[in-house]
Amino acid sequence: MCVYVYCRVWNRCCSAQNKMENQDLSKFTIKGDPQSLQNKISQIRMAGPSKLQVIADFDGTLTRYFINGSRGQSSHGLLQQGNPEYDAKRQALYEYYHPLEFSPTVPLEEKTKLMEEWWGKTHGLLIEGGLTYDAIKKSVSNALIAFRDGVVKLFEFLEERDIPVLIFSAGLADIIEEVLRQKVHKSFKNIKIVSNRMVFDKDGHLVSFKGKTIHSLNKNEHALDMAAPLHEHFGDTDGPNYDNASVKNRTNVLLLGDHIGDLGMSDGLKYETRISVGFLNDNIENNLDNYRNAFDIVYLNDAPMWEVVELVSQLCSNEAQ
Repeated sequence: MCVYVYCRVWNRCCSAQNKMENQDLSKFTIKGDPQSLQNKISQIRMAGPSKLQVIADFDGTLTRYFINGSRGQSSHGLLQQGNPEYDAKRQALYEYYHPLEFSPTVPLEEKTKLMEEWWGKTHGLLIEGGLTYDAIKKSVSNALIAFRDGVVKLFEFLEERDIPVLIFSAGLADIIEEVLRQKVHKSFKNIKIVSNRMVFDKDGHLVSFKGKTIHSLNKNEHALDMAAPLHEHFGDTDGPNYDNASVKNRTNVLLLGDHIGDLGMSDGLKYETRISVGFLNDNIENNLDNYRNAFDIVYLNDAPMWEVVELVSQLCSNEAQ
């Protein structure tokens, strides 16, 4: 495969992300097969926006990987229960299971069981440790987490055209919603979140989780029954209702992720055309070849979302090439 690198130089270091806004974004963009990508763009444009949906990972994809030179927090990692004993217990679980999640020697079947075990224990600690919704709001307020520049514009553009967005996360839907609430300050009627959702009692204490557990190895369209519209949880019930059947009828997909495993988010969907966009945030030198072979487009160095906005605009355009 012929590989075209749209960058005269790409910085191996991660200090570049603080200057991204003033630089040519093409320096940070890699397209493995431009002709194949152009063919996919043409096919999606011909089908029209009514056949398009966007599937996006949350952490490290919609959110920035680095913030002011420091590693940004994930939606799961930012959570502080207000109980140091249980925060320490969850951290111990992370230190044990996280290396197993990415171990190349652990078979997938065994790894899936380990992830179910990890998530189950973590959720149990959140309940046992007395997590409250107030603690979630405080955690988000104190967290080092921010959306990539251009994400809000992307959401607005898609909402104006009634294109549904599915945000897949192995984290916690309630935290993602609180991040949107505090950092964006608005709801989007076309967004559904597929993630683990909490149940709180009338006093705001966590008592259980809804439905099946979504972990890092099963966050795909098979988990659509866990999806909930964002606007309903923001107190806005006036908006389109994209049921699961109608979403599955949208057979053209723009997929956004920051791990190669995120490509599995479209599993279970019989898509006709998929454009995959990968954000390679760190360890670029070791991962670049794998990413450009896996994704149609790769953005480097914690790139903003502006080129994705431009791509979506192109996909929705009715003008001839």
